[in-house]
Amino acid sequence: MRRTWLIFSQAVTVAVALLFVVSTLKPQWLQRAPGQAMPEVVAISSASPPAPGASAPAGVGYSAAARVAAPTVVSVVARKGAVRGNPHAEDPWFRFFFRDGQGPSQPQKGLGSAVIVSSGGYLLTNNHVIEDADDIEVQLADGRQAQARLVGSDPETDVAVLKIDLPRLPAITFGTTEALQVGDVVLAIGNPFGVGQTVTSGIVSALGRNQLGINTFENFIQTDAAINPGNSGGALVDARGQLVGINTAIFSRSGGSLGIGFAIPADTARQVMESLIRDGQVTRGWIGVEPQNLTPEFVQSFNLPVREGVLISGVLQNGPAGRAGMKPGDVVTKVGGRPVANTAQLLGAVAELKPRSDAVIGVQRGNEALDIKLTVGQRPKPGQREQ
Repeated sequence: MRRTWLIFSQAVTVAVALLFVVSTLKPQWLQRAPGQAMPEVVAISSASPPAPGASAPAGVGYSAAARVAAPTVVSVVARKGAVRGNPHAEDPWFRFFFRDGQGPSQPQKGLGSAVIVSSGGYLLTNNHVIEDADDIEVQLADGRQAQARLVGSDPETDVAVLKIDLPRLPAITFGTTEALQVGDVVLAIGNPFGVGQTVTSGIVSALGRNQLGINTFENFIQTDAAINPGNSGGALVDARGQLVGINTAIFSRSGGSLGIGFAIPADTARQVMESLIRDGQVTRGWIGVEPQNLTPEFVQSFNLPVREGVLISGVLQNGPAGRAGMKPGDVVTKVGGRPVANTAQLLGAVAELKPRSDAVIGVQRGNEALDIKLTVGQRPKPGQREQ
């Protein structure tokens, strides 16, 4: 009897233990209705990757934008002083014997990036990437290589247009720069230090940066996306992979990225590109003046009724402004009805005027406000007087 009771108590103990385990780990087994089938057990590992071209969920990444834009960004090798015409020109022994015994004279080589903006083979890059180059070669992300022809360049915005002849070229889509806001996510794509195509991410840190002394016409997008030597001419794209800028310069004491990079707005680059393709040059307005920013001290000293404008410190005698009667000491407040508050705004407003057209320049001369009508001239090439 005692043995039977021991076996029974052990069986009850095991049953209670099993019930406890089941109620803890699988409580739904105890709650199913009579006759209901046992639910199917599904093993879950990780989320499946998004379909190609699909946007990544917020906060996950920007691989979709990179996939769209990266194939359109190419590496650029620009050579200066390259020797052409002889298949042995790059052979050191050939150079030694046929160059007055002075040994090989190596051509200078510069690395940069460019963006394919047309399936017809047009590329955007920086002027300083290809300036004075005798030979320009580009390498696509798919491994193809091609010789590039310089269509035209504009040193004053640091924009250049190249042309290559290859089939099936991917082309980037232009974004709307006007919609860009500080804090928007951007990706910088290029070939930094020649290591190969690289994508970095950051945000728009500032808009409309000027008076940096980089270009004549400055309206930069500032970003903290890492931009390094070799990124010049590459793409700055938004979270959809659309082009919003051409990477141009960095603020650096070491030569590497310090989180302050500058890009030419895509709208500006596109306007310059269209002019270079259509006319072979960029035509801008010019009035022939020497401007400087208006200071509070000058306003106070001459008791001017205006607080914003551009002081004219010099006027070219036979220039458009000089012929129209503008004088040193005048303060330009408007160009064609558009207010100007500093030299950068004046430069941009005058440049947008069409040569040989008539324009009205608003001027403050002492206590007198004047409207000076003049015929706009064509801006001389770089190296001559600017405005």
